[in-house]
Amino acid sequence: MPGAYTSWMTRCFRIPLRGVLLLAALLLPAVHAADNPPTHTVPDTLAQRIASCTACHGEHGEGSPGTGFFPRLAGKPAEYLARQLRYFQLGLRRYGPMEYTVRPLTDTYMHEIASYFAQQEVPYSPSPTPRVSAAQLARGQALTEHGDPGRKIPPCQACHGSQLTGVQPSTPGLVGLPYDYVSSQLGSWRTGTRAAAAPDCMSTIANRLTPADITAVSAFLATRQLPADMHAQPPGSVTPPLQCGVLGNAPPAEAPVKGDGA
Repeated sequence: MPGAYTSWMTRCFRIPLRGVLLLAALLLPAVHAADNPPTHTVPDTLAQRIASCTACHGEHGEGSPGTGFFPRLAGKPAEYLARQLRYFQLGLRRYGPMEYTVRPLTDTYMHEIASYFAQQEVPYSPSPTPRVSAAQLARGQALTEHGDPGRKIPPCQACHGSQLTGVQPSTPGLVGLPYDYVSSQLGSWRTGTRAAAAPDCMSTIANRLTPADITAVSAFLATRQLPADMHAQPPGSVTPPLQCGVLGNAPPAEAPVKGDGA
């Protein structure tokens, strides 16, 4: 019996022992890999660090005119771009992905990002043409070029330049932006989901526009022929004849107009 018992015990434990040895052989490389994880070198370049920006706004900040949602960043004044990043941090501009992206950034880093996109020279792509009437386009042109003095609405050109390409150092261009983006931003100022540091001139102006005005202005800007030179005008080339949307004399030096545009 002892011999039979020993033989039975041997048969019972032989297979499990083999299984343990096999399992150990399989796990050993994994354990070794955990102790010595593979190294992946991520290039420490600005292009790599702004991948979260270019994923939506394009490799060079050209925007996504086909969707009409993500605006162009390329060529906009650096100070304007840096200010908008800061506004997302402060909650003055509301858009979840942008708020999350900029939350940990320093002022120095945001200015570096802004300078990169401001220096990009890429062609403009046509945006989808909105379906509006000729009368709406004419109304949009009138508001853009002449405003509506009776309702204290200044012309867009008063701040954004005669060619609507923006003015250095901090007023953005309006031409070349998709209709959906411009109309949504004017609507955001009306609802308070976009704001700027006081005095918030665009909020004042947007709240004097009717929904029909917003449609007209956005459509005209989206369909306006692009000028040959799309660069922002030099500093001091435009003296806005308004103080936060009130037509009249130019504002005093101690209360500069905030050119936060679109």
